[in-house]
Amino acid sequence: MTGVMGALFGALFGMLALGVWVGIALIATSIVLLYSFRNLPVDRLLAQYTFNILTTPELVALPLFILMGEFLFRTRLSRSLFNGLSPWAALLPGRLLHVNVIGCTIFAAISGSSAATTQVVGRIALNELSKRGYDKRIAIGSLAGAGTLGFLIPPSSIMIIYGVLADESVLRLFTAGVLPGLLLAACFMAWVMLHSTLNPALLPERTAEERGMSFGQRLAALRELAPTLFLILCVLGSMYAGIATPSEAAAVGVLGALLVSALQGELTWPTLKAVGLGAAQTCGMIGLIVLGASILGNVAAILGVPRQVAEIVTEWGLSPLMLIVALTLLYLVLGCFLDGFSMIVMTLPVVLPLVLAAGFDKLWFGIYLVIAVEMAQITPPVGFNLFVIQGLTGESLSTIARVTLPYLLIMVAFVFLLVLAPGIVGILPSLLLG
Repeated sequence: MTGVMGALFGALFGMLALGVWVGIALIATSIVLLYSFRNLPVDRLLAQYTFNILTTPELVALPLFILMGEFLFRTRLSRSLFNGLSPWAALLPGRLLHVNVIGCTIFAAISGSSAATTQVVGRIALNELSKRGYDKRIAIGSLAGAGTLGFLIPPSSIMIIYGVLADESVLRLFTAGVLPGLLLAACFMAWVMLHSTLNPALLPERTAEERGMSFGQRLAALRELAPTLFLILCVLGSMYAGIATPSEAAAVGVLGALLVSALQGELTWPTLKAVGLGAAQTCGMIGLIVLGASILGNVAAILGVPRQVAEIVTEWGLSPLMLIVALTLLYLVLGCFLDGFSMIVMTLPVVLPLVLAAGFDKLWFGIYLVIAVEMAQITPPVGFNLFVIQGLTGESLSTIARVTLPYLLIMVAFVFLLVLAPGIVGILPSLLLG
């Protein structure tokens, strides 16, 4: 057992330290383990695993959601979101800072990507907040925290990958993420209200436009949200109405994004070229990682690694709560060095059996893991959302990480709320899907 674990982690982290792509490192580690500890036809096994994984029906939704996100990134939805939400957000303590949180929550329901959500909402919202005199630090922090909701609120690329690797229903995962996503967004808004109330100097004086806006004008502003709500109806509405599977809903979403792009005058040949190239690059990267993770998971199972690790951890006598504490600390540390996709694929073959043995179900753990990935998105030095915001603002990574820390702590606390009240995850799938 010690030799297998040493070879696994030595080969994997050694290749990652040399800069080998994650997907290739996972596949190469699998080959090393098979040649070292089993006399099996490696070429045939790899061919069979590759065919089985890349032809999984649930994976069809992933490139379609990525393609939809590429279209939306090149539309004017960010301006529409700000114009539609700002008249209503101005009524709350913290005022227009809530545009970041609410805008990310809404856009997350059509994008499936945390980085895309942060980029689309932030490229207009941060400039507008800065021009109106809002403190840049609180604006950046609220955007970085809320941008992570792109993974938790369906459709979610992370949930699709977890569903494939853990053999869990993608539709149930999508449904389970709705309530935790909305509650986490509410926690972010509560912090914005509290922080801005205790530090009123962070906000500018109310403008004459904000004070004089009538209820009718606020209602009229909601028309700006029509394209976004149309896309949400296309994707989530078609799934939960039982009209479409997740893959079919993704195809409907691509068609809707194409229509929105055309109506906004953004559907040009250069745009189509950029969309196709961006989607192909992202799909190729994620596909290689998923393939490598699945192969390594199967190889680890052949060698008995998950069973042995589960026996060792069982001997430690950890309670279910302490196991989640240990895993949360592990993922916080891994988030300092790995992106979210890599965290999932590298740890799932070993961690999932432990969690199931502790009494948690795969659906609950999927939502927990998504939140852990969200934490990695804002954990320096490789938190991808931090780099996105740095590109938007020019601020240093240390500054962005510092103002984002309260939102990281909120997510850690939210994990333990899910442990104490697991029904938050399971209630909607039970009600809607049985």
